[in-house]
Amino acid sequence: MESVIAVEKASYSYYNRIPALCNVSLSLKEKDKCAVIGANGSGKSTLLRVMAGLIQPDTGKVFFRGQEVTAISLKDKGFLRCFREGVGYIFQDSDVQLFCPTVLDELLFGPMQLGIDEEEALERVWGIMKMLDIEGLRDRPSYMLSGGEKKKVAIGSVLTMNPQVLLLDEPTGGLDPRTQCFLTELIFELNEAGKTIFISTHDLTLVDEFQPTVAVLSEEHGIEKVGPADEILQDEDLLLKVNLIHEHMHYHGKTAHTHRHSHYIYHKH
Repeated sequence: MESVIAVEKASYSYYNRIPALCNVSLSLKEKDKCAVIGANGSGKSTLLRVMAGLIQPDTGKVFFRGQEVTAISLKDKGFLRCFREGVGYIFQDSDVQLFCPTVLDELLFGPMQLGIDEEEALERVWGIMKMLDIEGLRDRPSYMLSGGEKKKVAIGSVLTMNPQVLLLDEPTGGLDPRTQCFLTELIFELNEAGKTIFISTHDLTLVDEFQPTVAVLSEEHGIEKVGPADEILQDEDLLLKVNLIHEHMHYHGKTAHTHRHSHYIYHKH
């Protein structure tokens, strides 16, 4: 099966001197559920931005349905529309994504930019509002929303464009437990409905719940390993190496004990 998005040997540095990605390759196929995990600063968000066409790799290539995504190809109106309709990106910080006067305007913006008929666009918006339980927020500006409400609106503003691929950067970061649970279930449902899902996270509980194929980024910004979630989560040596769990020492009298510690509970499936 042909890849929907493929990254081939991509490297990227900020200001040409701060490395963020080093020779990274991976691909997503239709209906895949995948995640990239790694410590803060390992390059997770940069990888998603490269895949979303928001930045171009210094070296290496990115493909969408077999066509290379470049600054030049994105100037082609036909390809740009195909790419923007096909790939939706949800920022880690929802405030970066929300800029319209009201929630209704936020959800309408994408479809209207794509030239979708207003009646169809509104039909999409009502459906997404109902799915996300944000109908009561329709006339509110974003500055009057809670963090969880902003995240729902940000996701909704992408879903109204009905992309095949969803790139979610730390989707549950900084949210209360109820909203985290809601969004985790939503990600499940979207994948079950046929969407290709790719999330970046250092939340191992989310990885355990979602059970995606996992790419592990090292602190040297390269892919350390790719494998099933169960295999990755049980590899404590790997998780320790990439700084996703840590060791701490305590003493019983004169005897020192070292324990590995993680902030998630592993559930066997």
